[in-house]
Amino acid sequence: MARIAPSLLAADPLRLGAAIADAASAGADWFHLDVMDGRFVPNLTFGPATCAACRAATDAVLDVHLMVARPADWIDPFVDAGADVVTVHAETDPNLHRTLTRIRERGARAGVALNPATPLGTLEPLWPLLDLVLVMTVNPGFGGQAWIETSDLRIERTRAARDAAGSDALLEVDGGVDRATAGRAVRAGAEVLVAGSAVYGGDGTVAERWAALRRAAEV
Repeated sequence: MARIAPSLLAADPLRLGAAIADAASAGADWFHLDVMDGRFVPNLTFGPATCAACRAATDAVLDVHLMVARPADWIDPFVDAGADVVTVHAETDPNLHRTLTRIRERGARAGVALNPATPLGTLEPLWPLLDLVLVMTVNPGFGGQAWIETSDLRIERTRAARDAAGSDALLEVDGGVDRATAGRAVRAGAEVLVAGSAVYGGDGTVAERWAALRRAAEV
């Protein structure tokens, strides 16, 4: 069964503790923190202090996605703040082996994210160092974007590459995940679904939206 990681980018920033509690009560045991620096992507979001506040609010896995220009500089601050998973973008780091090794040395799980146009071959030399691969199904920088229609095939190809490499890295997808696309992502091979607006926006309660998304992902 695929795991659903609510993206706190879509939650009310004045009620993050309540947003975490609501989703945890519904069944969430991962939470996704989109960290943006206004350089790699045109937005500013969370820093280590927010991560630490989330850590104080939950024992769930904190899945930190560094959409930043210099990800290696932020490994220690976010691990110190309580991150369990630290994912960096392949497009921003010329020293991925060193960065992924450092994440693991600090005791966190190491992930690499790929933008929609980044070649999947980028992953080939990295599989032994990876605990997670994040396939972006939108271009990063903003929440609430629509799923890119070619994403299904990209997820399938990433899953095939992962399996061929004999890796046990989790395959995560982020962007446009909702009731219409969750099943598509799982059928294509995704194991972790990052969902923001589908959990924290729209009609009904968080619990009701979570349950609907959970049903959509059960394929």
